[in-house]
Amino acid sequence: MEENKLLIVKIIHTIIWLFFNVVIFYLLYAVIINKIDIWVWICIGLVLLEGLVLLFFKMFCPLTIIARKYSDSTKDNFDIFLPNWLAKYNKLIYTSIFVVAIVILIYQLII
Repeated sequence: MEENKLLIVKIIHTIIWLFFNVVIFYLLYAVIINKIDIWVWICIGLVLLEGLVLLFFKMFCPLTIIARKYSDSTKDNFDIFLPNWLAKYNKLIYTSIFVVAIVILIYQLII
């Protein structure tokens, strides 16, 4: 029963992770080609909202906190279907991509 609950959390967590990949990479693509539209601002809002959620939960995804009830694994990917290295550095990688996109956006807006 506990494995089924953990599996459900892992599936949901992975789907949300995929969604935010689309958001961040669309943002990066849009600012590179200088297609600054409403979707760029929606993407920024979604990422900032995700950041606020992480801050509120002391830099843990709420789904990680839920998954912890069903596993005592010490692996970084115990709660998501990602390679362990990616789960470990996920926040650093995607925050860096987001910051690059914001820098490009600012550049596009001022030129």
